[in-house]
Amino acid sequence: MFPAIGLSLIFSIALCVHVVRTGQAMYWLLIILMFQPLGGIVYLLAIIAPEFMGGSKAQQMKAAARQALDPQREYREASRDAEDAPTVTNLSRLAAAATGLGKHEEAERIYAQALQGHYADDPALMLARANSLIELGRAAEALPLLEALGQQGEKSRTPQTALALGRAQAALGRNEEADVSLRWAAAHLPGFEGMARYAVFLGETGRKAEAREVLAELDKRLSKTHPRFRREAKGWREMAAAAAA
Repeated sequence: MFPAIGLSLIFSIALCVHVVRTGQAMYWLLIILMFQPLGGIVYLLAIIAPEFMGGSKAQQMKAAARQALDPQREYREASRDAEDAPTVTNLSRLAAAATGLGKHEEAERIYAQALQGHYADDPALMLARANSLIELGRAAEALPLLEALGQQGEKSRTPQTALALGRAQAALGRNEEADVSLRWAAAHLPGFEGMARYAVFLGETGRKAEAREVLAELDKRLSKTHPRFRREAKGWREMAAAAAA
C-alpha cells in the first residue's frame, strides 16, 4: 500500500514540475494533486502525450480534453481576442464559441456585426447567422438570408444550407418546400443531423410511418459507424426516435 502511495506522489510531483516548467495553466496543479492519480493521468493524456505524438490528431485530443475540463475556455479566449482586435476572423470565432454554449442571441448579434463591407455576402457568415436566427425562433428573418445565399451559385447550395432552409421553411408552415429541402439535406449531409431533423419534420406533420423509415435508415447507418462517433450520434438518434414514436 505504502509503496503505491509513494509512487503516486512521485508521479504527481513530476507532473507538477512539468506544469510549472512548460508554463501550463495553474489549475492543472490542483487537478493533479487533488485527484491522485486520476488527475495526473488526465494531464498525461491531455498535455504530455500530444507533445510526443504530434500531428493534428494529437492537437484535437488536447483541445477536446481542455474543452471537457473547461468548457468556457474557448469562449473566454475568443472574447479577449475579439476585444483586442475585432477582425472578422476573431468575431466569427467568438460567435462560434457563443453558439457552442447556447448563447444564440449573442452569436446572432456578432454575426450581424461581421456581415459588413467586403463580408456582407460571405456565405459562411450568412449561414451561421441564419442558423442563429432559427435557434432564436426568428425563421422569418433567417429565410431571406438563406434564399439570398442560394442565389450565389452552386458552391453555396450545400447540404448545410439546405438543412437550414428546410428548418426555416418548416417553422413558417411552408411544408411542401421544407420537405424538399430537408429530404435533400438528409440524403447528402454527412453524419446524422440531417436524417434526425427530417424525421422530426415528418413526425410533426403527421407522417409517422415515413419518420420510422428514416429512423430505420439512421439505425442502419449507425450500425456501420465507428464506435468513437456513436456518442455524438446518440443524441440525433434519440431525436429521430422520439419523432417516430
